[in-house]
Amino acid sequence: MAWTWQFEDAESRAVDGPNEAFSSQSDAESWLGQSWRELVAKGATTAILTEDDRTEYKMSLLPAGG
Repeated sequence: MAWTWQFEDAESRAVDGPNEAFSSQSDAESWLGQSWRELVAKGATTAILTEDDRTEYKMSLLPAGG
């Protein structure tokens, strides 16, 4: 099982980000916690966590109210 992130902009278009694969959900979430500011600077507003081909969840990278 591989956990990966996909990224989208405000119009739900794909945004290129690092192509990292993680062995656990926890590792993937920790990485995002350290990297989200750089991703937002590249235009990402949403992060999508997937396990293999299954979407676990989508979350906003923007501050609340942003």
